[in-house]
Amino acid sequence: MNTFNIPVHSTKTLIKASLIAATIASLVLIICILPSEYNIDPTGLGNKMGLTKLAQQTHGTTSAIEKAESNSIALKSDKVEIEIPANRGLEYKLLMEKYAHLEYQWQTNGKPLYFDFHGEPKGDTTGYFESFSITTSDNMKGSLTTPFAGSHGWYWKNTTDEPVTVTLTIKGNYLIKG
Repeated sequence: MNTFNIPVHSTKTLIKASLIAATIASLVLIICILPSEYNIDPTGLGNKMGLTKLAQQTHGTTSAIEKAESNSIALKSDKVEIEIPANRGLEYKLLMEKYAHLEYQWQTNGKPLYFDFHGEPKGDTTGYFESFSITTSDNMKGSLTTPFAGSHGWYWKNTTDEPVTVTLTIKGNYLIKG
């Protein structure tokens, strides 16, 4: 029979280890984390080690992003129903800034439509557009981060002899052009 001698630590040893761990964690917080994350350097060691530069770079990037977002269109969501006439096509567009994010989902009442999800650059007069998805379906769900400012949206074509209703749910930074 094998006997294992497992050491049992006393309460005094466990308290001592916990206090040492708490002291080390506090030192790491004061010397490393506060200077590098929040540009707070009570000891001056963060500056000497170059950690405050990290906080300044991160803060500068965050400020630039916040400034860009404040100049753009506010985040919102909409749900719309769009009727596509029989044997006709229809476009539905959103005005969006460069790198704006859009989450979307659309569905019909079960009848498939040909569609082209695409964007047209702001101010372009050549007729250029970039397609993101082209197929025939009765639904689609996805997201888009716009590669350029301009008009982005869908062209749906109904090849049936009856109108088809598209229910579109969108969330992002956009203005509805219609």
